[in-house]
Amino acid sequence: MPNAKLQVPKPTNEPILGYRAGSPEKKLLKKTLLEMMSKEIEIPLIIGGKEIKTGNLDECRIPHDHKHIIGKYHKAGAKEVAMAIEVALEAREKWTSMPWEDRIAIFQRAAQLLATKYRHIINAATMLNQSKNAFQAEIDSACELIDFFRFNTYYAMKIYERQPNSSPGMWNTLEHRALEGFVFAVTPFNFTSIAGNLPSAPTIMGNVVLWKPASSAVYSAYYLMKLFREAGLPDGVINFIPGSGAQVGNPVLQSPDFAGVHFTGSTVTFQSMWKTIGRNIENYKTYPRIVGETGGKDFIVAHSSADVDALRVAIVRGSFEYQGQKCSAASRAYIPKSVWTKLKDPLIEDIKTIKMGDVMDFRNFMNAVIDRAAFDSITEYIKYAKAANDAEILIGGNFDDSKGYFIEPTVILTTNPKFKTIQEEVFGPVITLYVYDDDKFEEALHLCDETSPYALTGSIFANDREAILLAKDILRNAAGNFYVNDKPTGAVVGQQPFGGARASGTNDKAGDMINLLRWVSPRTIKETFNPPTDYRYPFMDEE
Repeated sequence: MPNAKLQVPKPTNEPILGYRAGSPEKKLLKKTLLEMMSKEIEIPLIIGGKEIKTGNLDECRIPHDHKHIIGKYHKAGAKEVAMAIEVALEAREKWTSMPWEDRIAIFQRAAQLLATKYRHIINAATMLNQSKNAFQAEIDSACELIDFFRFNTYYAMKIYERQPNSSPGMWNTLEHRALEGFVFAVTPFNFTSIAGNLPSAPTIMGNVVLWKPASSAVYSAYYLMKLFREAGLPDGVINFIPGSGAQVGNPVLQSPDFAGVHFTGSTVTFQSMWKTIGRNIENYKTYPRIVGETGGKDFIVAHSSADVDALRVAIVRGSFEYQGQKCSAASRAYIPKSVWTKLKDPLIEDIKTIKMGDVMDFRNFMNAVIDRAAFDSITEYIKYAKAANDAEILIGGNFDDSKGYFIEPTVILTTNPKFKTIQEEVFGPVITLYVYDDDKFEEALHLCDETSPYALTGSIFANDREAILLAKDILRNAAGNFYVNDKPTGAVVGQQPFGGARASGTNDKAGDMINLLRWVSPRTIKETFNPPTDYRYPFMDEE
């Protein structure tokens, strides 16, 4: 807008709806769930605003009722990837030159649409496609994604307004250019908010994107694509290309115009992509930005001064909300003996009360794990623990895939601090506990730090301030998000920027200015108002 310095409204976090009995939001959500369950949709690729149908189809199934198909989606291959790259690069010129405030207005509108018209639609799609209960869907696919849109647009303004100092007679400016090429967004199944943020964060900063959603979450991703288009996103800026990692990822990473990847997924996949990028580095027009979050082996360490009731709730919620399928889910805990004697029975009794089943029954705390591959992987860990002579299953350990991919909340107690399930990422409703002598708290902290290759989230439970300080120090590099007397999950945009290091990723902090800075390439411009007209300097004059 000419002759105006615009300000993006300072955001506040989106309020969480309660879905209490008889509430309007609960009635609307249940109605939408029934409507979505009653039909099977066909999901095309969306490239340059056009719907592309390849005929290479896969299915969207409900994890808690895996015979129920709610959609079929077309899969992209090398031909469609080439088309998407061409279209994205064509769209780039107009998008990068669009005034920043107009780009931001689109995502401000997306936030408002998601808070109103699309809220029940995206929540219902997430509940069915990813087997989330209403609360988990609400805090993820509604509130967190609304926050991503609002906070990221505000942070973008802050980045643009930060300018260098200027000496008298000159004006120094800093321009934050979009990357030269396209960004590849690869999104996971477990958070619809991440599926929306990974393509949109680079886009807000003026980039064009190829978006490959997780194959097990194409259904909810498709509704996000509808949201982007209704918000006014120009055709070709985000191109929706679901498909297999090999058929989509390989041709993307071969392109000379590949300028960056925004990834959330497994460590193995991310490392493989990094290797491929390294092998192709001479072919790229620019050094690509590599941004990824790759999972965790998240911990709870308790001190003898811990509040036992708070610790118990943190273990139950931190481990079993959304079936433990969170990068931040608590999956190992170190408990002192004095606390364990008071914690064990109440913890087991609490877990016995957990209900598990269909998302349509709002009394269920847990639902199904995402698919057959996840079910098989998680249950293999449980079988391993059952057969081990240095571990026992305190509660849970049962599973059933006859109707849905259901696994009981499972607690493993081990006498081996290097037991397999205390080191490796299980990504399911399984937590492994290790009980230590009270006087070996510092040793337990070092064990926690050294046992896992990951460093995403973790927490300390203690009322002793010196114990908290010691934990903060020893565990300094063990978690990118560290919690004191709270579960290690539930990071909120604008409050706890999210990301970890070591094998957990590049720690570029989703939901913060730090992340957005990865999607721009700064240019410094110096303008001199009265340039010199003689090459000689004053020091050259003789006295």
